[in-house]
Amino acid sequence: MSEMKITFKHPEEIREFVNMVSKYDFDIDVRRGRVVVDAKSLLGIMHLGLNNVMDLKLHSDDCEELQKKILKYAA
Repeated sequence: MSEMKITFKHPEEIREFVNMVSKYDFDIDVRRGRVVVDAKSLLGIMHLGLNNVMDLKLHSDDCEELQKKILKYAA
C-alpha cells in the first residue's frame, strides 16, 4: 500500500487523473477529511472539490509505475 497527497486545480486534471487510474485493477481511494471516494469515480472526486489537498491511497504493492504518472498532481 502506498499513500501520497494530491490536489487538482482544474476540472480537466480530474478527468485525466480518473482516466489514468481507471486502467489499474487494484483499489485506489481519495480522502478529504472524513469523506472517502473511489479514485476511479469522476463525480466522487469532483465532489471533494478543487484546490484542496487530498490523501491518495493505492491498495497495491506494485504501483511504482502509477506513482510516477501521477506525480504531477502531488500537493
